[in-house]
Amino acid sequence: MSKKQYIVGDYPGLKIWTWVFFIYLYAPMVVLVFYSFNVSRRAQIWRGFSLDWYVKAFTNDDIQSAAINSLIVAVIATVIATTIATLTALVLARGRNFRGSSAALGIVSLPLVVPEIATAVATLSFFAVIGFELGLMSIIIAHTVFCIPFAFLPIRARLEGMDETLEQAAGDLYANDWQTFRYVTLPLLMPGAVAGAMLSFIISIDDFIITLMVAGAGSTTLPLYIYGMIRQGITPEVNVISTVMLVLSILFITAYWYATRGSEREAA
Repeated sequence: MSKKQYIVGDYPGLKIWTWVFFIYLYAPMVVLVFYSFNVSRRAQIWRGFSLDWYVKAFTNDDIQSAAINSLIVAVIATVIATTIATLTALVLARGRNFRGSSAALGIVSLPLVVPEIATAVATLSFFAVIGFELGLMSIIIAHTVFCIPFAFLPIRARLEGMDETLEQAAGDLYANDWQTFRYVTLPLLMPGAVAGAMLSFIISIDDFIITLMVAGAGSTTLPLYIYGMIRQGITPEVNVISTVMLVLSILFITAYWYATRGSEREAA
């Protein structure tokens, strides 16, 4: 009795269902980008190609203000989150034997598994209890806390793949702890830190749920502005902003992938 021989990973119909999944996932994005060039004011009806809506979007004062707010929040939150994540990764990766390291790792990674709406409500409740005024600063604090685990993962992975004998050799050459970190650990760690920073930045600039909960008057970011425009009806201008954010996300994720791929090759 003959048996069919299948190559590992080659299952009947798998490729078809994979293509169906990707089409279902990315077709709406293609439609979004396509209709951002629509000359008609109604986003769902194609009446011709035009760049007028891009001009209107980039010259809109409200959109510019929202974009500036998003950039301010994302840059500050990224810098602080990456710094904290780097220090945390150094402690956990280089001090593996201290008591409570497993619990500390779980706490740092907790925001990755907790539903974002729960994090948003908890953050809002905390600000209310301490009487902290909602605004741009509250968004920065909330985004910083939320972005730490995203920056932490690639940094920790980079540290675990580094050769510790290089740091030991620096100590044998009479370098103190700061000199070893400055001239040996930090340059080797930099690809992971850059990857973590890029991931944190894109997570921050795209975030909606937490921002919606902790934003105050005059602190509208791009995701909040898009949400407000959609409630009034979808126009090509909404598609334009969404397309720009989509392209920005793709660029950062691609750069993150290349950075992590390069660091893995160096570690190997």
